[in-house]
Amino acid sequence: MKDRLLHTPEGVRDIYNDECERKKELMRRIEDTFHSCGYRDIETPTMEYFDVFGYEIGTIPSRELFKFFDREGDTMVLRPDFTPSIARACSKYFMEEGKPIRLCYQGSTFVNHSSLQGRLRESTQMGVELIGEESVDADAEVIAMVIDSLLGAGLQDFQITLGHAGFFAALSQDAGLDEETAGALRDLIKNRNVFGVEKMLQSQDLPADTRDILSAIPNLFGDGQMLLSVLEQTKSPKAARAVSRLIEVWKILQLYGVSRYVSFDLGMMSNYKYYTGIIFRGYTYAAGEPIVKGGRYDRLLSFFGKDAPAIGFVIVTDTLLEAMTRQHIDIPVSGKKILIRYSEEKREEAIRQAKERRKRGERVTLSVCGKDINAASETENNTASYDEICCFM
Repeated sequence: MKDRLLHTPEGVRDIYNDECERKKELMRRIEDTFHSCGYRDIETPTMEYFDVFGYEIGTIPSRELFKFFDREGDTMVLRPDFTPSIARACSKYFMEEGKPIRLCYQGSTFVNHSSLQGRLRESTQMGVELIGEESVDADAEVIAMVIDSLLGAGLQDFQITLGHAGFFAALSQDAGLDEETAGALRDLIKNRNVFGVEKMLQSQDLPADTRDILSAIPNLFGDGQMLLSVLEQTKSPKAARAVSRLIEVWKILQLYGVSRYVSFDLGMMSNYKYYTGIIFRGYTYAAGEPIVKGGRYDRLLSFFGKDAPAIGFVIVTDTLLEAMTRQHIDIPVSGKKILIRYSEEKREEAIRQAKERRKRGERVTLSVCGKDINAASETENNTASYDEICCFM
């Protein structure tokens, strides 16, 4: 039993020492970018009522939520996704606010994955929500901030891929596909199952041009020129508006000077059903999952009583840190590390020196007679981690 208590449950882990310091420094850098863009902090509870993440909201499936009951018998969940929580809080505290609201946050999310496949059940996320602004400029602002955040964190080799939730929705609606068929086709496209897509469409009574554009969706990825080509061929007015929106975002991102980090994928599908406009993910090598996820959700706040458009994103901090570690990107921790060794006779002098240097922002460890007062052994590896070693003997 004792040995079992030493281990964490499956899907969660301890983070300590150097890794924990690097993670906090990474989060500080990202937070600095959020604040520099005018976003203000918000904290929401780790647990919420089940209905905040219910089926109608379109977030994590119920079977993947950590659920429990409070003393009143209400069903509670550990937060699996920040966006509905922010939407709820914004609807409560900013109901009458007419100006755009810019919020940023950080914290843990909890998803009870049925199959872990290397994923964590608890992960740290940082993100922003821009609420009350429906313009293409808001879309571009958020995408540019994603890129600035990753660059500010120290990552250089990454790609932000944009799609649009309305593109497939418009084409499937124009084709007259029922909800079940559209859902099955959506899953095939999401999995890049080109053969499955073609087979399903052959079983539907559709005009040739409609079948052609639907079957082409899994292969509609590339740069802005790809979007221009698709726009010329798209006959659906709603689908054309979705593509045009992406083209406008692309043009504004060129003004930000970050368009080289952006590509487009009209076959991108999100598991979150509340997205209504552009959707995007960020990728880098040595990461098995996206490091960024986000999109526009213009109807979500209406579930909580506030009719307002919105767009946001999250950076999955644990995945980003893992990728940067594998890419050998150094994340130096601020503050010079000092080890002061002293004898009992020099105790007063050593303590005075430690206090002065700590005031200057240096990180000072005191060690009496070669024995660390925090009980850490002074092996060569330990002392090598210090920037400076002083002795008062």
